Amino acid sequence: MKPIIAPSVLSADFANLQRDIEMMNSSEADWFHVDVMDGVFVPNISFGFPVMEAIKKYAVKPLDVHLMIVNPDQYIERFAQAGATGITVHYEACVHLHRTVQSIHQSGCKAGVAINPHTPVELLKDILSDLDLVLVMSVNPGFGGQKFIPNTLSKVKELRAMAARLNPDLIIEVDGGVGIQNIESLIQAGANAFVAGNAVFAAESPSKMISDLKNISVGDIRI
Repeated sequence: MKPIIAPSVLSADFANLQRDIEMMNSSEADWFHVDVMDGVFVPNISFGFPVMEAIKKYAVKPLDVHLMIVNPDQYIERFAQAGATGITVHYEACVHLHRTVQSIHQSGCKAGVAINPHTPVELLKDILSDLDLVLVMSVNPGFGGQKFIPNTLSKVKELRAMAARLNPDLIIEVDGGVGIQNIESLIQAGANAFVAGNAVFAAESPSKMISDLKNISVGDIRI
């Protein structure tokens, strides 16, 4: 199967947000990746419900919502109502992670857990079978345009091996510094969903870049 490509709305031109959303609608993108930052869990603030609802108004593809916030439990239902298809919370931000995952499922959304670059994959063992997705951060969360952390490849391999035992259908998503230069290696390691921000929106043709990422050839096999 082809990889899931989720362009990050955070890298779009907010003065022309409807235009960029419609570009993604007509492209080969699979999801809209929506980064929500609170300035507490990460040192940046992105946007909240008004922008989320504006995205939903025009988007015709699923909204992959990534909560980089403290106390995500109190906002799960609101984000579900605002149009989230999937909600991903951070392992590092959840004191009662299993309960949080249950709340996401009860809201009608797919449940994901993100891990920061320093967080070992092994810590997800007891929750993995309850998840639809794991998001492996390949940069430190909070800002776009950072360089990809090479150790991400070994983390993805370890996670895919664990998923083979506990949750074979798990989606492994990678976020941060993803582009043509490394997506093939990440697919070979076991990832199958990719957040692309600068790689898409800084390209001469964002739509073509999405297509290039979507139709990457891995070795001799076109996926």
